[in-house]
Amino acid sequence: MSTHTETVLDAVVVGRVPLRPEEVVSVARSGARVEIAAEALVQIAATRALVEGLADDPEPHYGISTGFGALATTFIAPERRLQLQASLIRSHAAGTGAPVEREVVRALQLLRLQTLATGRTGVRPIVVQTYAAMLNAGITPIVREYGSLGCSGDLAPLSSVALAAMGEGEVEVDGVPRPAGGALAAASIAPLVLREKEGLALINGTDGMLGMLLLALHDLSVLLETADVAAAMSIESQLGTDAVFAADLMALRPQTGQTASAANLRAFLADSAIMRSHRDPAVCTRVQDAYSLRCSPQVHGAARDTLDHARTVAFRELSAAVDNPVITTDGRVESNGNFHGAPIAYVLDFLAIAVADTASVSERRTDRALDPARSNGLPPFLAHEVGVDSGLMIAQYAAAGIVSELKRLAVPASVDSIPSSAMQEDHVSMGWAAARKLRRAIDGLARVLAIEVLTGARALDLRAPLQPAPATSAVRDLVRTAVSGPGPDHHLSPDIEAVTDLVLSGAVAAAAEGARA
Repeated sequence: MSTHTETVLDAVVVGRVPLRPEEVVSVARSGARVEIAAEALVQIAATRALVEGLADDPEPHYGISTGFGALATTFIAPERRLQLQASLIRSHAAGTGAPVEREVVRALQLLRLQTLATGRTGVRPIVVQTYAAMLNAGITPIVREYGSLGCSGDLAPLSSVALAAMGEGEVEVDGVPRPAGGALAAASIAPLVLREKEGLALINGTDGMLGMLLLALHDLSVLLETADVAAAMSIESQLGTDAVFAADLMALRPQTGQTASAANLRAFLADSAIMRSHRDPAVCTRVQDAYSLRCSPQVHGAARDTLDHARTVAFRELSAAVDNPVITTDGRVESNGNFHGAPIAYVLDFLAIAVADTASVSERRTDRALDPARSNGLPPFLAHEVGVDSGLMIAQYAAAGIVSELKRLAVPASVDSIPSSAMQEDHVSMGWAAARKLRRAIDGLARVLAIEVLTGARALDLRAPLQPAPATSAVRDLVRTAVSGPGPDHHLSPDIEAVTDLVLSGAVAAAAEGARA
């Protein structure tokens, strides 16, 4: 699902300032090298000294000399604490189902590393260095689909990463599953032997859901730009009007995203011979376009505003140090509830709603292009020989099927909760589930937009000899590098896949942007 428009960084320094979203994407997708700031290692060592002092205290301290969760009041003797840490990780690495994507695992591991590097968790420097070494060696723990409730952190996913750092469980190297111990040995990385507090510090975080949110924000910024491009192609080829996107009309409703989307549409449609051909009221007598054309900036703009809100939440989370207990700057060890995933889960769900609606309006524009009663002169289904050829009829079916699924995926996960840990953890966020379904929804949106772009390109060709705008013409020409123009029916699935690749790569948005007025 990754796009190829990200700025690829050679190295990312952790522990000096909060990570930037593009740094997370670069490590997750492009293998950027991870370095630990020297000053961070100094702070980590100082905090660790506090933890070791508390470990020797006869008074119990949660997570340091006690059990966990519902066993928080059980004192653990010093000679049993190494076993306690290992047992915590082994028992909590209870994920099941298919392995999640490599980019997700690398993102969550980097984000946990960032929190460890704040010096607020009490781990030893070797723990931080081991996580960085695994990322740099391309050793990716196998994390399975199910297991996180999104509270007390993404426990099962993060435990799978910690287990691999201990030299246990499975990892993936160069796409091949391997035992973790052998992979660490081959990379000259010593397995971790966890000490007091370190097990909790490695798993009490919302890093999985945050990592997926950051990847989604990157992808959606490309896809929402592409949605404006696709809408412009549909409006132009269906002889719609751009008058409704005028800046003064947008100013009457000063929504930020709507204003940006309308500006895109004006630019993408500028200098279009097709648009000029029906500006004369004597030629075109239609009073107004259907909502799916006329209201495109309102829908796309609302999605953009939702994206901006989600980005704000993500930026805040990147500045967080989520752990329980946490070591404060003045040396206190305090239990807290910052591991609850609600802030992230909510925006993941908000984005799923925006994705579903953006895809829905796209599919409606596609359907109009294929219906001779509504397309203003285009042949039925844009078929070459009507009655013999079906044209793009079933491409619209595919888009409709995806949109139907996206509506189901838009049902929020964050309103669900199920108690766990003997009612100690009696309200959970389900943020991991919200993130997983958003990833599928984003893939669906890309395919729906690809079908609209494919349809729009054919419809623009069928308006010849009238020429499209420079921006939409550039996209049509790009599509023609991968897909043939109007003609007899042929195998359509490869066409849809090819244009989907162009959408996901950011090439469609880039082509329009490069030629816009």
